[in-house]
Amino acid sequence: MCLAQYADDGLFAPRKIADAFRTTSEEIARTAGLGKDAIQRKDRLRSDKTQKRLREMIEVVNKVEPRFGSALMAYAWYRSEPLSGFSGQTAMQLVRDGRAEDVLDYIDAIDAGVHA
Repeated sequence: MCLAQYADDGLFAPRKIADAFRTTSEEIARTAGLGKDAIQRKDRLRSDKTQKRLREMIEVVNKVEPRFGSALMAYAWYRSEPLSGFSGQTAMQLVRDGRAEDVLDYIDAIDAGVHA
């Protein structure tokens, strides 16, 4: 999906993300490593940290979506599939720990034929 489809007024919108992934805004917050207030309070939703975490989550899901055929399946992978070379952590756990770039590099390496 296009990043703009997850946004309202130039900001990532947890409600739109949740609709696309058939879950709740609160679950999106937890999945991105954010507190409930990060998506409920307008000042927190606009914060750099909140927007960065939501963007990173969407970037990872978008990058693997073609492999799985849908955003919903890509989101399921993001949440549940342990990544080799990361002590069994999932992409979600790594993004929550601030390691989104490592996940994106891992996906690029797999796409290039490098086995992790």
